[in-house]
Amino acid sequence: MDQAQMKSVIEGLLFAVGDEGLEAKQIAEVLEVDPALVVKLLQQMKEDYKAQQRGIQILEIAGAYELTTLPSHAVYFQRLAHTPTRGTLSQAALETLAIVAYRQPITRVDIEEIRGVKSDRAIHTLVAKELICEVARAEAIGRPILYGTTKQFLDYFGLNHIDELPSTGMAMSAEDLEQETRMLFEKLDAKQITLDEVED
Repeated sequence: MDQAQMKSVIEGLLFAVGDEGLEAKQIAEVLEVDPALVVKLLQQMKEDYKAQQRGIQILEIAGAYELTTLPSHAVYFQRLAHTPTRGTLSQAALETLAIVAYRQPITRVDIEEIRGVKSDRAIHTLVAKELICEVARAEAIGRPILYGTTKQFLDYFGLNHIDELPSTGMAMSAEDLEQETRMLFEKLDAKQITLDEVED
């Protein structure tokens, strides 16, 4: 594998792990190369992204490398999150929100294990809409983010406290996820409210 191919794999790995990031040593083990080479390639990738004016960048946070968006683009992400056409929650976002609400605090990996699919986009949407947020970091390799619900979530569903959510079983199964998601749908139907109305 040449260096161009290795850079391509590294980019894919960083995308796959999302905000948990990867240490150079972890990437080196996957590629079966020396960690020093990985650090060199990451530095080159940083410079390449900047020179090409890419919409993403590589940051080293607490020893782990992450793919992130550019801070200067934040205003555009805010516009996307608050456009009228995105005022309601998709099925994927609602499923993810149900998992966070009933299993919090929880990491992205655990969310994806329950849903059985990648959930980066749904999590990003929910964070942008301020329905979930980072509440802590897990005591595990890479210190993954633990997500929990926000005050905006309580306002959105007309709750005074998270304990007011409809009771359900806590076993991690598809049936329970379906039940939790249906309960949130019923909450929405009962209120007949959208995020746009909340924001107004």
